[in-house]
Amino acid sequence: MIVKLFFLWTFVSVPLAVFGTLIGRHQFGGSKKGAQNFPCRVNSIPRPIPEDVPWYGEPKYLIPLAGLLPFGSIFIELYYVLTALWNYKVYHVYGFLFGMFGILSVVVSMTSIIATYFCLNAENYQWQWTSFFSGASTALYVFSYGIYYFMMKTSMHGYFQTVHYFGYMFLISITMGMSCGTLGYFSSEKFVKTIFRNLKVD
Repeated sequence: MIVKLFFLWTFVSVPLAVFGTLIGRHQFGGSKKGAQNFPCRVNSIPRPIPEDVPWYGEPKYLIPLAGLLPFGSIFIELYYVLTALWNYKVYHVYGFLFGMFGILSVVVSMTSIIATYFCLNAENYQWQWTSFFSGASTALYVFSYGIYYFMMKTSMHGYFQTVHYFGYMFLISITMGMSCGTLGYFSSEKFVKTIFRNLKVD
């Protein structure tokens, strides 16, 4: 068994890791000297970010609001997934689940772009983490729903069942947050590069 795992790791995992590294370096490496390919000329002196911005221009309000919409698009299907996972029901509508994944991807992309637009509109050029956390904040709502589901929809009790449930829900939420955050960042990056591509800076 160990020999099979070793060969599987040697001939599948290692070549895929090397191939992914080469693709990543050539695809996202920027120019040959490692510099970023900015769509327009960038000033070397950063401009101060204004402090008197409306509430919808502040990341601390944008991030939780941006995560609420993607969660709203999946919470009904999330109930059936959690029921299949924790109440031993059979889940068989994988096509519908794939459709919900498509809807989630579109909604995460759009809400992250809107949050980035509000940041840029408030003259805040530090949009990168805002765009990531706008998508990743969906995971907070998923974990909160997991707490509600544990208390209201399951009959679990005891230390081991509670740790098992919340450990898995934490891993599910972290994975979803990283996925949605990455999608939100790349969507916002594409948006920012598109709107600044033809910008003329004097």
